[in-house]
Amino acid sequence: VQLQASGGGLVQPGGSLRLSCTVSGSFFRLNDMGWYRQAPGKQRELVAEITSGGSTNYADSVKGRFTISRDNARNAVDLQMNSLKPEDTAVYLCNADGGTWNEDGTPTMWRHWGQGTQVTVSS
Repeated sequence: VQLQASGGGLVQPGGSLRLSCTVSGSFFRLNDMGWYRQAPGKQRELVAEITSGGSTNYADSVKGRFTISRDNARNAVDLQMNSLKPEDTAVYLCNADGGTWNEDGTPTMWRHWGQGTQVTVSS
């Protein structure tokens, strides 16, 4: 199972970016999916997450500015980021919880991470 993130870049304060993360490989289920970020010298923090049923949870710092969504047909999770601020600058990483069948018919539940995409907000 692999997660491929895309969409990062350099944007001016007040601008917008859309991140996308696609899950590929063999799995029978995708559960929660989400986006985290890590700025230099800081701990990784949750940005937003979405359940398989579409319920969402956001960090207080991004509420009203960021929107997480998922496309089950593409096995993807997207993050629309509006009104970006310099403090949003970080490496953004996606993750997904899911399950894969083993050869003996038992399931293995996992959490996988994408490689990260840089978001820089600067004038």
